[in-house]
Amino acid sequence: MTRAVETLPKAHLHLHFTGSMRTSTLLELAERHGIRLPATLSSQAMITLSPDARGWFRFQRLYDAARACVRTADDMRRIVLEAAADDAAEGSRWLELQVDPTSYAVHVGGITPALEVVLQAARDATALTGTQIAVVVAASRIRHPLDARTLARLAARHAGEGAGTVVGFGLSNDERRGETAEFAGAFDIARDAGLACVPHSGELLGPQHVETTLRTLRPDRLGHGVRSGEDPRVLERVVAAGIALEVCPTSNVSLGVYPDLPSVPLRELVSAGATVALGADDPLLFGPRLAAQYRSAREDHGFDDEGLAGLAKASISASRAPAATKAELHAAVDDWLASPAEVSERGTRGIAV
Repeated sequence: MTRAVETLPKAHLHLHFTGSMRTSTLLELAERHGIRLPATLSSQAMITLSPDARGWFRFQRLYDAARACVRTADDMRRIVLEAAADDAAEGSRWLELQVDPTSYAVHVGGITPALEVVLQAARDATALTGTQIAVVVAASRIRHPLDARTLARLAARHAGEGAGTVVGFGLSNDERRGETAEFAGAFDIARDAGLACVPHSGELLGPQHVETTLRTLRPDRLGHGVRSGEDPRVLERVVAAGIALEVCPTSNVSLGVYPDLPSVPLRELVSAGATVALGADDPLLFGPRLAAQYRSAREDHGFDDEGLAGLAKASISASRAPAATKAELHAAVDDWLASPAEVSERGTRGIAV
């Protein structure tokens, strides 16, 4: 007897703009703009890569090919609206969509217009779907740290509270590239503006990289951070500091960090006291969206409905949603848990957390 994970109210804190795209939308945009896609992007098959340089290179090549199909402001608005609709269908009530405006600036007149297109689209999508959409501006490790400072200043100018504003600043791309400490200045700018600091760390690299990120960037959350548990001392530090982990199980498996979903140390992290917010990362490339991550928690890690509700509440607490919104969503999770359970397709019950 279980409840549908799609109806569980939750926040979604780790979803990339291009990676949120529907496969059907990608194919339409490629045809419209006369772009030939790699065969892998034309199928619904989830990619599986090794975590080495060749594996990441293939992932980045596919991601870049998809991003090249986004050529107009209308394309950008469509992606935001569809991401909101897809999240709303899976119970996400608050979405922090991560975008690097640099990637689309050439098509819309600069990084400021690019961000403004996304922010207006977030406001429109919020009104249409009921899922509140905020934005995390993300710099890239493969660009110069001064570029990150420029983006941090842009994010700071659009910082706010609630849907249609910038609520966070991130650092994405291959963790093995760039010197983490060199991006500290950008995060100082973001922090001074009241933005959440949410760099990627602890997926391709282990706890030593997490420790470096904690020391130099002083994050509020870690994008992934799933490998923190490989060093109990580092995980204890993460837990003590209240730093949330944006764990994306399907991404971890697809990139070869873990061999399968049961191997992702989700229960170990939660049992150690970590705040875990499940995310889908790049469903365009990896396949499953947000609800599937909760389904995996149930089927692969033995979380019962109370445990799933705890994960949902953790995602809400770790978000930058306004306090009133958090209170409303926590109450909605309680209502979900109080609702009648139904017989699941698998006919099993999980283990209480």
